[in-house]
Amino acid sequence: MTVSETSDVKANRLSSADYADNFSDIHPPLTPHEAIVEADRCYFCYDAPCMTACPTSIDIPLFIRNIQAGNPIGSAKTIFSENIMGGMCARVCPTETLCEEVCVREIAEGKPVKIGLLQRHATDTFMEREQPHPFTRAASTGKKIAVIGAGPAGLSCAHRLATHGHDVTVYEAREKAGGLNEYGIASYKTTNDFAQDEVEFILQIGGITIENGKALGRDVNLEQLTAEFDAVFLGLGLPGVNALGLEGETASGVVDAVDFIGVLRQAEDLSLLEVGRRIVVIGGGMTAIDAAIQSKLLGAEEVTIAYRRGQEHMNASLYEQELAQTHGVVIRHWVMPSSLHVADGSVTGITLEKTRLDAAGKLSGTGELVTLQADQVFKAIGQTPDAGPLAGLPIELEKGRIRTAADRRTSHPKIWAGGDCIIGGEDLTVVSVEDGKIAAESIHKALMA
Repeated sequence: MTVSETSDVKANRLSSADYADNFSDIHPPLTPHEAIVEADRCYFCYDAPCMTACPTSIDIPLFIRNIQAGNPIGSAKTIFSENIMGGMCARVCPTETLCEEVCVREIAEGKPVKIGLLQRHATDTFMEREQPHPFTRAASTGKKIAVIGAGPAGLSCAHRLATHGHDVTVYEAREKAGGLNEYGIASYKTTNDFAQDEVEFILQIGGITIENGKALGRDVNLEQLTAEFDAVFLGLGLPGVNALGLEGETASGVVDAVDFIGVLRQAEDLSLLEVGRRIVVIGGGMTAIDAAIQSKLLGAEEVTIAYRRGQEHMNASLYEQELAQTHGVVIRHWVMPSSLHVADGSVTGITLEKTRLDAAGKLSGTGELVTLQADQVFKAIGQTPDAGPLAGLPIELEKGRIRTAADRRTSHPKIWAGGDCIIGGEDLTVVSVEDGKIAAESIHKALMA
């Protein structure tokens, strides 16, 4: 294929109506009647497999039974008791590979109870009615805890600690709290500024102060925090992005997919966002899917996801892969980046090498090449930790991530951690919420001993 010597990246590819329609809620909420009808499908299993599959152990049969009984407020309280970010998780959790995958109706009929939509119905109803906060803060303990990072892990930890009566200060490097819920999730999954509404809901418990624009290692340091506070929780996330390692990677049009999603999430006018006519996304996870679909929704004509292994190896669920394909995204498996084509400082194409697994299961190139024209190449090949701010402290690391015990305590007696920054951390909001909850209970137990 002959690669174009010019790139075609521009804004305002669509009409205002198209932008509004493309980025509307991908899963419209259930009406009250629809919710009751769907709740009626639940068998309310004893020892329910859906509950076991939920990382936060929400009592799913109980919250669905409350909906069936016409009590969505009680249902929401059941959800929030285990997952204070149940509203966001209802929107972004891959329920198709968690609770709904093991639903008895899924096993028997191939059509699970719509647990995610029912959870959203309950939590949205609670928040929209401006109910009093579902938890009452315990009497002040006089203990102070610092939380680094206002993402799902940090906010979950802060809320549970505040519920126990501790005073919590959250240090967040960015201008807004929320972490990936605010900056890293596709806009069509969480519309109408829901991430900030949820942050405000969490803060209603009291006892939590968020200091934005305060980065660990720049504005605060752990030596100072461990001296001033009774305990510290690290919810650092993964701030870096893996590189392709190719010549020309700094060219215009070679973009970190996480940054692209973050800019899109904060844009007040989508028509001002520039996007290429031909996009290639490198990666096989949720970030790759979100970047690809949103490129298409911004007006890109040709969008291709290139992944080095097979469909069964992709971190993105089959549902998410199918969602991308229904939006016109082409997914090419068994190809990896070989070289970038650059003209006048801008990327114009990418050459991919076909791959295979040898008898030992090791991935290797076949030598067969294919070239795609590309005005933009998005890198979505994983994020990396930054261990710099932890230097000099007795905190055990493994490949840059923090090693913790089961209660999320690190090797430092006053420091706990959770979320993507720890060994075994998963790129799921619901898992980060559980990490924060576990750490908070451990901190509370240690401080009150």
